[in-house]
Amino acid sequence: MSSILFETRNAVGYITLNRPEKLNSFNREMALLLQDVLAQCQSDEVRCVFITGAGKGFSAGQDLAEVVDPEGPGMARILSEHYNPIVMAIRDLQKPVVAAVNGVAAGAGANIALGCDIVVAARSASFIQAFSKIGLIPDSGGTFYLPRLIGHSKASALMMLGDRIGAEEAERLGMIYRYFEDEQFMTGAEKIATTLAAMPTTGLAYTKKALQWSFNHTLPEQLMNEDKLQQRAAATHDFGEGVQAFLEKRAPQFNGK
Repeated sequence: MSSILFETRNAVGYITLNRPEKLNSFNREMALLLQDVLAQCQSDEVRCVFITGAGKGFSAGQDLAEVVDPEGPGMARILSEHYNPIVMAIRDLQKPVVAAVNGVAAGAGANIALGCDIVVAARSASFIQAFSKIGLIPDSGGTFYLPRLIGHSKASALMMLGDRIGAEEAERLGMIYRYFEDEQFMTGAEKIATTLAAMPTTGLAYTKKALQWSFNHTLPEQLMNEDKLQQRAAATHDFGEGVQAFLEKRAPQFNGK
């Protein structure tokens, strides 16, 4: 069976990391397949992307057996050909990406989740910056996103100590959007995705771009960026539909254009 499962329902592209016997740890095959599927999600048929894991875990990060394999790709290629392209593909997608963390998210698995636009988790899920336990540094964008989400001091401690953070604590820290009780998790997570898919997704894409730009622009520069993107948003079909629906006191019918 494929290490990545993919289907589209109700304009949501559902991606499932599927190596449950390895807690969905990444090997080269799985990493390259995920890149291929994310590229497929550029299709107009997909208006929101939903990433979760099969079985008990979201992803335990890198499969270490591949790292120590003398015939394996080696660390340099694992980063440059596996994780870095995955992180950039998620950020470059012009549509919202939801990470539904169903269990442990460790190492690269945690940081890929944190790089998504909206992160939700089951109460029993946990997040671990496991790199320090084996003498590595956080990768897959972890040193970029985590301090921006929870602050430098807390991020530094979690990365150096490798503490396990439960979903409730992750929500309290601002690491994730929210957690659900386990029995309500998938229903709640999918509701978020289907809600996003029915929204004016071009405007959401511009919001995603504006947030990304805010990381390295001054306030005057960001105001100019907002001006540019707002003009584009105002020229979309969905803006016109949203205004007309408001005036006519009816529910809008957005098409993502």
